[in-house]
Amino acid sequence: MTTRYVESSRLPTLWGDFWMHGFEDPASNKEHVVLTMGDIGNGEPVLARVHSECLTGDALFSMRCDCGNQLQAALKAIAAEGRGALFYLRQEGRGIGLLNKIKAYKLQDEGADTVEANEQLGFGADMRDYSMLAPMCRHLKIAAVRLMTNNPRKVAALVEAGVEVTERIPLHTDRNPHNEKYLTTKAGKLGHFFDG
Repeated sequence: MTTRYVESSRLPTLWGDFWMHGFEDPASNKEHVVLTMGDIGNGEPVLARVHSECLTGDALFSMRCDCGNQLQAALKAIAAEGRGALFYLRQEGRGIGLLNKIKAYKLQDEGADTVEANEQLGFGADMRDYSMLAPMCRHLKIAAVRLMTNNPRKVAALVEAGVEVTERIPLHTDRNPHNEKYLTTKAGKLGHFFDG
């Protein structure tokens, strides 16, 4: 079975009113949402972000990563434009889950970088799966995006899903002493772009 649409509702936020569309993936037993604003199905490229869940950054305001700041920046940009989509995928810790992420953090406290920590736990550097993007985009009639990302894998995933990426928009937030090594590792070992 593939990812399937469940329901939609209005979601007022600090940045404006979005629609929240719920999807379920029976194979992984995961639930994902897409927040949209404006007419996204008119054929014009949609300002979009593919964001993987990060409880520590998104909800607990961790300074160890840039996830929460990127999430807020993306929602703010979509609201400012009045049209866009944010795919919120339930893939905590680059796909290893919350409790394994805490174990990885402990290894990072002891000197490992974010990739080394995952590998020491027996995982790949990035275990995320983006196969759910194709049915989600089909349902929402999104055929082309202007993608807010620093991650080349997300660009490739959308292209593989049959979505044209007309532009990659860098999404950079402030570095701090707690995330400096993390961001350097993402650029050096995961190929993320930090180009302006």
